[in-house]
Amino acid sequence: MSKYLVTGGAGFIGANLVKQLLADGHQVVVLDNYAAGKKEDRMQPGAEYIEGDIRNEKDLNKVCPGVDTIFHLAALPRVTFTVENPELTHDVNINGTLKVLMAARRHKVRRVIFSSSSSTYGGQDAGNLLKEDSAIKMPVSPYALHKLTGEHYCRIFSELYGIETVSLIYFNVYGPYFDPDGAYALVIGKFLKQKKQGLPMPVCGDGEYFRDYTHVKDVVRANILAAASKNVGKGETINIGCGRPTTVNELVKIMGGEFVFVDPRPGDQRFSGADNAKAKRLLGWEPSIKLEDGIKMLKADWQIK
Repeated sequence: MSKYLVTGGAGFIGANLVKQLLADGHQVVVLDNYAAGKKEDRMQPGAEYIEGDIRNEKDLNKVCPGVDTIFHLAALPRVTFTVENPELTHDVNINGTLKVLMAARRHKVRRVIFSSSSSTYGGQDAGNLLKEDSAIKMPVSPYALHKLTGEHYCRIFSELYGIETVSLIYFNVYGPYFDPDGAYALVIGKFLKQKKQGLPMPVCGDGEYFRDYTHVKDVVRANILAAASKNVGKGETINIGCGRPTTVNELVKIMGGEFVFVDPRPGDQRFSGADNAKAKRLLGWEPSIKLEDGIKMLKADWQIK
């Protein structure tokens, strides 16, 4: 049994990760300031929840002693929110990540798993799956820049201070516990909410925005593999995505029902699709849940036909 710290463990991905870590028999401490609201259904029995801020050294000192690995998920994640609030989100997403890494060094934590985002790649040509070590990253939103900075901080802390780090680059995560009004899988969340209310699904722009939707159970498995793998720990960046980009228009067809076109959102990249060969090679990871099956499970959870 190991002791793990999950920052942002009361959030969507964090709740799923905490649940699985507990099921595997580990001790789990969660640090969360409930910035997105305290949702009791996400609180996992058996985990220790500490209300605090990743920017606060005292809060980090409470939760880091004896920790083997930190899963750093805490962030203010929505692209649009960072466009509207660049200073606040910079403080949380960049300064907060630096504080976590410094605490890991101070408390001799073995490894830090950083949750990054496919938005770091910026605008890319449609049809080309994104490779971690060949794509030139050009962020088009503050959020993307924050996550890219976090990736570099992790690499530098490995090189300079000997802390094992890995950055997992998530591609449009969806699944249980996600917030229909939240940052992750926002399109899927909006579609489910609109369908539940009997309203048409809002499609931004022309609907030809490609996204690589990835089920949260696959993301959780990637985190656990990254914590254990002997092949990583030197600041690697690893795509965690299905490798099957899907347009919003195609997503509408999978969902089924009426839709309406609305104005595009500022800061949205046109194409996002993961080359996941590196994840397979270093972690032994590959996606297990197809989008059609994941949507079917969510619609069942929401009691939507």
